[in-house]
Amino acid sequence: MALEQLLTHYGALALFAGAALEGETVVILGGLLAHRGVIGWPAAIAAAALGSFLADQLLFWVGRRGLGRLRSAQRLRETVAFQRVSRWCAAYPVATVFAFRFLYGLRTIGPIAIGASGSIGPRLFFWANLAAAWVWGAVFVAVGYNFGRAIERLFGGIHALHHVLLLGVLGALVLVGLAVLLRRWLAARRVKDGPPQP
Repeated sequence: MALEQLLTHYGALALFAGAALEGETVVILGGLLAHRGVIGWPAAIAAAALGSFLADQLLFWVGRRGLGRLRSAQRLRETVAFQRVSRWCAAYPVATVFAFRFLYGLRTIGPIAIGASGSIGPRLFFWANLAAAWVWGAVFVAVGYNFGRAIERLFGGIHALHHVLLLGVLGALVLVGLAVLLRRWLAARRVKDGPPQP
């Protein structure tokens, strides 16, 4: 069963699961379906936010309590992404809780690193995570909703499959462009900062 069919058939429940397991693509598609009236947009935002919130709460506790028991924990701690999130969290704990969702490649490792860092307590993480999940859900549902509106204005009432295909192609192009820009920016920073000090 295709992603769109799952969302159409199971509605907010599928969006909840997709937001918890996959992320932005499902939520943008949920916004597109909200534009078409398949899912109500408040329900789409709530489902996306709650799915993301619960997944990140679980990953936070994996980092806080369970990371020491995992065999691959040391390798995970040595990754650049883990160390970067840990440094950010030490300096800006609440901002890091908001930021990791919007940064490619940090969606899963972000809450684990935040939990393992010990820089933010469970209660503060709970409330910051709840607020950040609502912002994230609202932003990506709005992207999908407005994308559906823009397509409709450009092409009229085209078939739903074309919406999904066009969304996928444009999304892939945007991600490739962002990845290229991020890679260039990181390369420029490495040159500027010089070789790592022993």
